[in-house]
Amino acid sequence: MVILKVKLKGVSKMAQTTFDSTKESLEDLLKDADCGKLQLPDFQRGWVWDDYGIKSLLASVSQFFPIGALMLLQTGGEARFQPRPVEGVKPERLNNSLERLILDGQQRITSLYQACFMDQPVDTINEQRRKVARWYYIDIEKALEPTVDMEDAVISLPDNKKYTRDFGREVVLDLSSPELEYESLMFPVNKIFDFYDWQNNFFQFWDYDRDKIQMFQQFQEQLIEAFRKYQMPVIVLRKESTKESVCLVFEKVNTGGKKLDAFELLTAMYSADNFNLREDWLGDAKKGIEGRVERLARFNVLKNIASTDFLQSVSLLHTKERRDNLQQKGITNPKELPPVSCTRKSILDLPLEAYQKWSDLIEESYLRAAKFLTLQKIFWFKDVPYQTQLVSLAAILARLGDRWEEEGVRRQLANWFWCGVFGELYGSAVETRFAKDFIEVPAFIDGGSEPSTVIDASLSAERLRSLRSRLSAAYKGINALLKREGAFDLRSGQPIEYTTFWEENVDIHHIFPRSWCIKQGIPKTHYDSVVNKTPLSARTNRIISGRAPSHYLPILEEEANISSERMDEMLRSHLIDPEYLRKDDFYTFFEDRAEKMLRLIEKAMGKSVTRDSGLVEGEDVIEEEEELVEDIESEVPMFR
Repeated sequence: MVILKVKLKGVSKMAQTTFDSTKESLEDLLKDADCGKLQLPDFQRGWVWDDYGIKSLLASVSQFFPIGALMLLQTGGEARFQPRPVEGVKPERLNNSLERLILDGQQRITSLYQACFMDQPVDTINEQRRKVARWYYIDIEKALEPTVDMEDAVISLPDNKKYTRDFGREVVLDLSSPELEYESLMFPVNKIFDFYDWQNNFFQFWDYDRDKIQMFQQFQEQLIEAFRKYQMPVIVLRKESTKESVCLVFEKVNTGGKKLDAFELLTAMYSADNFNLREDWLGDAKKGIEGRVERLARFNVLKNIASTDFLQSVSLLHTKERRDNLQQKGITNPKELPPVSCTRKSILDLPLEAYQKWSDLIEESYLRAAKFLTLQKIFWFKDVPYQTQLVSLAAILARLGDRWEEEGVRRQLANWFWCGVFGELYGSAVETRFAKDFIEVPAFIDGGSEPSTVIDASLSAERLRSLRSRLSAAYKGINALLKREGAFDLRSGQPIEYTTFWEENVDIHHIFPRSWCIKQGIPKTHYDSVVNKTPLSARTNRIISGRAPSHYLPILEEEANISSERMDEMLRSHLIDPEYLRKDDFYTFFEDRAEKMLRLIEKAMGKSVTRDSGLVEGEDVIEEEEELVEDIESEVPMFR
């Protein structure tokens, strides 16, 4: 048992760890895998080692070289996962109860099990990453030659056990029968832990030739015994380990692979209670089962909802109910009350019965969130300012129920939403904000004090003018507000509603075209600012092209049979002063529109924003991340 010294606040204390460190024989570990005592947690990825890696592993074991430690978990504790056998183990061999799960070492144990225990070729991949089936052998003569690299002594053959060249016309090595194995002095690796019958038949084949007997006995002592005596370092997490610690340990030791999210881990834990979380979320086409994600994706704005987002919303409802129940029992000391939370730990602690209780309500609330976003003129999932903010929004809507449809309630909800967007408060480390908003926004709607998000939100005029990246939440927010305030398309004259957004392929485009601005010497910080952009249809943008406003406006008026007065009206719906646009007066237009945008944002947030001295011609501002998508014609709506 390992004893760990922990130093806490200057005091040295002895703390007993929740793991044991020892060594176990490779043979015993593989036998445990073969009978089912040792299995994998269901969240483990599939076995992927290639042919060369397997040969190298076999060569290392044959020389007692270290191949790394295993990390195992005792079963029967809090961390319950659905198990699955090591790949290649036949179901009929699982005659022992599960005792331990492999957290780290799956690839090595699976490779060694398949090569050393299976009576069938190993399914692997070659250097070209193509799937192949391979049998593994050790060349007895080469293995006993001191100057030969053991990796050269380990060979693999196709499933027909023949090595050929010249496109199969010449057979170089044929081990398709035991007699051919004996004759070629090739020992099959899958007999290494049960070699006596092969040995006796080998002796008999060579008519008990003394040299051959001595050769094989030497091979047994040096190679076979290396496998049989090989000891692997093993760290065993005891069953007292918490779910969170087990999952954290698993990820720490699997840094080279895909990070497991809480959904995958929770899926494995729920599987132990015969509930298929993956099927509940993703559905199963073969069974005719529609998953939640498919139902949510019917609303385009919800296409990016991740399984972990959904679980976080569920966790907020569950942890609040748990806290409320304790308060009803008279527990009021904050230190004794569990927090309302949606952290990774909270999700991993989410009982199956809690998921089943709240998941339908949360799904319904995400659908309400989609309707709310549509009212804010956010129609496309790529235009959602903060995907993370939907976690709070859905949980809040679950608490509000049908009340969210009341005009006054919806206005307060919108104020909170836009404060989060323009305050840029949902960008990172937001789990604490999720919980705060989930508690504070409904209280605010019921007459309480302003939520932290509303109080914390701030936007400066300088920040507005510096917005250039269409990945920015505030950038996306301005695009939506212009549509919400009734912006018309400058060619069709239609307000940009849900239907016209898709039919007309609306996206945000330059007002003063980029190429024109460059010719005029206008800095990129100005012409690529969101102040110089507005939602337009793809056809309108093609007409604008690289022309000066004084040139493209008459063309738009003529093509769409629009009067100058009507065009001016539509320009004002975009917060554009027609006079400055018709005069190609970029700088006056820029400052005028920036101020109007600030007022629009103040209206949405329900609070004032910071003004500054503004820009002057040629002045530069702090550059933001380069816009990743060039201002060209948008994607065709059917592909959005």
